[in-house]
Amino acid sequence: MAKFIIQGGKKLRGSIEVSTAKNSAVAILCASVMVRNKVTLHDMPRIEEVFRILEILQSIGVVVEWKSEHTLFLDTSKKLQMEKIDAKACEITRSSLLLLGALAAREKKYKIYKSGGCRLGERTVKPHLFALEKFGVSVESKFKYYDVVNKPLKAQEIVMYESGDTPTENAIMAAVLASGVTTIKFASSNYMVQDLCYFLISAGAKIEGVGTTTLKITGVKKLKTVSKYAIMPDPIVAMSFVALAVTTKSPLTVKNCPLDFLELELEKVSVMGQKFTIKNKRLSKNKKFTIVDISFQPSTLSALPDKVYGRPFPGLNIDNLPFFVPMLTQAKGRTLVHDWVYENRAIYYLELQKLGAEITLLDSHRVFVE
Repeated sequence: MAKFIIQGGKKLRGSIEVSTAKNSAVAILCASVMVRNKVTLHDMPRIEEVFRILEILQSIGVVVEWKSEHTLFLDTSKKLQMEKIDAKACEITRSSLLLLGALAAREKKYKIYKSGGCRLGERTVKPHLFALEKFGVSVESKFKYYDVVNKPLKAQEIVMYESGDTPTENAIMAAVLASGVTTIKFASSNYMVQDLCYFLISAGAKIEGVGTTTLKITGVKKLKTVSKYAIMPDPIVAMSFVALAVTTKSPLTVKNCPLDFLELELEKVSVMGQKFTIKNKRLSKNKKFTIVDISFQPSTLSALPDKVYGRPFPGLNIDNLPFFVPMLTQAKGRTLVHDWVYENRAIYYLELQKLGAEITLLDSHRVFVE
């Protein structure tokens, strides 16, 4: 197991750059099998979950080649060998579920191995299946795997059972190659969903309403080669660096931040009294998102007057909520943090008590931070 040894007591200074989005990367990698041709992806993060998805793709016959440190070439044109799918990689990578939507129009019958649970709380596959079954995807649960049977896809009126990111991505991928016009309501409009949509559009998909909770998708018969698509910067990594600067009261510049997905978080820290400057506004490499650099100055903080909680975009990102806990330990007063999504995540906040933080656990979802 990796570990960090941190020699504390020093101010941070200088700048740090945000890496590209893991959740975008894994979705787009799975979607590459829809293209059935050559795909070149730029700014691909070299992290374990990406490597596991690549192991799965390679095991079924996708050609994978790193052209440079962060440029990845894939050829998904060959006949897939689903019987050879890497069971171990599936079992440890929950995002392998995205293959259900990606393969919906390509493979008539196959099995995919179940992934492990999430320590933060119960995460079922039902929201995925409620949407996919309407397109003609049949998934039967076995002990260690799912038996999947795909009928010819037909467009549908879809109401998402919940506005989850990966269930929405699966529904989008099925709709792109389904005959007719599909409407998806209560869709997630989060960053990785938008990035996936823009990648698919670059391959010839017809998607309207990107960035909203209602998508209109006109099915196409096939997708085309993607010669260049750059993964967007990661707003969760960006927020981790924002929290680092705010908590340590350090003069730090966080570069390459996707502003559209950080504005509410920045408004919250501004209300707390944090001073920062947004500069160098520009478009992301894929020309779809606003990117900025943010310089933070040491500031005196006050507790937020209202509770802090996450919600689907455009709310405060559910994955960014934990970063408010260390920041609030440095703010005068008391704030309620309500982590309603996960049954067990609030328990982890108590670990900061070992560092002297005053945190009171109210129940499995709520803490007071002094």
